[in-house]
Amino acid sequence: MNRREKVLGFISILLVLILGKTLLNTDMLFFRLVIGVGLGYTLSRAYTGFAGSVNRAFNTGSTKLMRTLMVLFFITTLLTTAFLFKKDPTTYDLWINPINLGLILGGILFGFGMSFSSCCASGVLTDLVTGLPRAFVTLIFFSLGVFLGFPVQNTASWVMKSWFSTPVGEKLYGGVFLPDLFKFDGLDGYLGAIILTGIFCSIVIFLAYAYEKKRKDSNTYVGHPMEKIQVENKSLDSKNYKLFSEDMYNRIFDKPWTLTQGAIVISILFTLLMGVTAAGWGASTPYGLWFGKFLMIFGITPDSLAAFTKMPAKAYVTPFFQHGVSVQNFGIILGTIIYLLTAGKFAKTFMEEMHISLKEIMLFALGGITMGLGTRLANGCNVGALYTPIANFSLSGWVFLIFMVLGGIIGNKLAKKLA
Repeated sequence: MNRREKVLGFISILLVLILGKTLLNTDMLFFRLVIGVGLGYTLSRAYTGFAGSVNRAFNTGSTKLMRTLMVLFFITTLLTTAFLFKKDPTTYDLWINPINLGLILGGILFGFGMSFSSCCASGVLTDLVTGLPRAFVTLIFFSLGVFLGFPVQNTASWVMKSWFSTPVGEKLYGGVFLPDLFKFDGLDGYLGAIILTGIFCSIVIFLAYAYEKKRKDSNTYVGHPMEKIQVENKSLDSKNYKLFSEDMYNRIFDKPWTLTQGAIVISILFTLLMGVTAAGWGASTPYGLWFGKFLMIFGITPDSLAAFTKMPAKAYVTPFFQHGVSVQNFGIILGTIIYLLTAGKFAKTFMEEMHISLKEIMLFALGGITMGLGTRLANGCNVGALYTPIANFSLSGWVFLIFMVLGGIIGNKLAKKLA
């Protein structure tokens, strides 16, 4: 069975490359598909996700993922500087999101929801393969939440207007662009912005270590089982090196990547995405559009959807495989499938979470809809309101992080009582 899966895995890679290049209308869509596959493969093989930053810490005491995310944020910020230094930053679609009540409430709602569904906007796509029932329920209600949140996001001043703005931020989405605060540093503000980002990352890492120590001192630290497996990876013994061997195959295609390896690959993929598309990584907005497309099956017109959501009608009539972020999201699912197949783990992993109770369905639905609504209030999810803004030097990303963690703590405490 494993051998068959591995063969199917390589066939899948060829099909993605051949069919993607042949059937997608533009090279840009094909590029987004490939980036999506890379993201899905990496998230799955490194067993990482943004939701786990809070959930793992609360449930196991391990803050390794949270600390690794800080490394990811800092590396990506450095790489982003290569595009922006001595350039007009407004020529890029930088996500300098507004700082307001919507960001605060959205962060809390999103953190609350991901504690129930154990995933986020990008994680739900990988989980469609690794935990189908949970992810499917979550995705349906996530999409509903995004759809219901569109009118608020597009009309409410407390979501659209920023309490604080800087010159570049004002020209984009109204938030604070950190280099604007350090124009005196001799490097257009980027030296000061990088240093401040490093300080923010260091503070989070310090607090994470302190929390983990507290859990160990109180004997409530259990650690995350996959993190233990990841650190057990041994270096290649050159004495017994054989190119065509089972051990070599397992190293190349099967053995889990460490969290750090995953962070490095994601930062590279993000940089490629930004360099080619002049924008960052987003995932959640298409979910609301998909829900609208579903309603069209029952005779609701695109104009009616546009009137309710305050989104352009064109968004609902654009075919799925002509919408860039939808194609990219589809690629994340394919990347997960490819990793599990080439590693020979697909059937086993796919069947692990097939049975869920009615109570779990209700909790996953709650998680999905609160995350969906949260993304509209905060103008993004864990990639659109957290990762991309931080990588784009937006202060809003750090504000979102604080309230997302707060929401995650509240949600995990409630989930523990309801379990």
